[in-house]
Amino acid sequence: MSHAEAVERRLRFLLDGRPRDREVTRPERLMQAMRHGVLNGGKRLRPFLLMESAALFGIEGEAPLRVAAALECVHCYSLIHDDLPAMDDDDLRRGEPTVHKAFDEATAILAGDSLLTYAFDIVASEETELPPAARVALVTALARASGLGGMAGGQMLDLAAERDAPDEAGILMLQAMKTGALIRFACEAGAIVGGADADERARLAEFGSAVGLAFQLADDLLDLTSDAATMGKATGKDAAAGKATLPGLHGVDWTRRQLDGLVAQAEDLLEPFGETASMLRAAARFVAERKS
Repeated sequence: MSHAEAVERRLRFLLDGRPRDREVTRPERLMQAMRHGVLNGGKRLRPFLLMESAALFGIEGEAPLRVAAALECVHCYSLIHDDLPAMDDDDLRRGEPTVHKAFDEATAILAGDSLLTYAFDIVASEETELPPAARVALVTALARASGLGGMAGGQMLDLAAERDAPDEAGILMLQAMKTGALIRFACEAGAIVGGADADERARLAEFGSAVGLAFQLADDLLDLTSDAATMGKATGKDAAAGKATLPGLHGVDWTRRQLDGLVAQAEDLLEPFGETASMLRAAARFVAERKS
């Protein structure tokens, strides 16, 4: 079974309608909205990176799978909120109506809130069979990656960029926070789950940063060059909103050279891990070369 299939099965189990310990009930409409926002396809890139990073240290099975599922809950919460009319105002996500279109805005907000908080429940639970210190480290790292100094703060910078276009340094900061922080966390979390030492954890976090920047550069490039049918979401929105992006500033050829350089950097960071990191190397290339 692939990582994506395993994560999908775990998410379906976690998002079923049965109340868990200390839950009185799970409102059905809320659960339907959460499932719509999570179980509608997606590459499951962040869980893949987490599980492959943990595998570098010989750790597989339930613990990394649960942390990977929690990470995907955070990612999907961010997409639900990002699509809202007050944010990017999108009607389509992964080829399906966005949650606020399929349900309503209030339900979409609550679905995102519930996914975010549930993610920390999953990681902190004793069912995630890791030493308490590892679970604390994961909760701390995930909070920082998803919060005001990470993804949420990056979204704030992204909204501000519609009014006042940032310079290149500002764009890089925005991207490192909004998109890069969770991808960096995925790789660092794998090291935490695997009991890595400080140097190994830092190396994998840096690998995640390179992959995160490559992901955003490729995404911005596709926004310029692809179409909605291929992407499963609207394209051309950055230019229409007046948002500055690196591909918009420097052009397609420059962007592709940067992507090649980031893949080389990612591969260099993985060199100490030898052939055990072959799937992570392939993931870095996939991110840079993806067409949708």
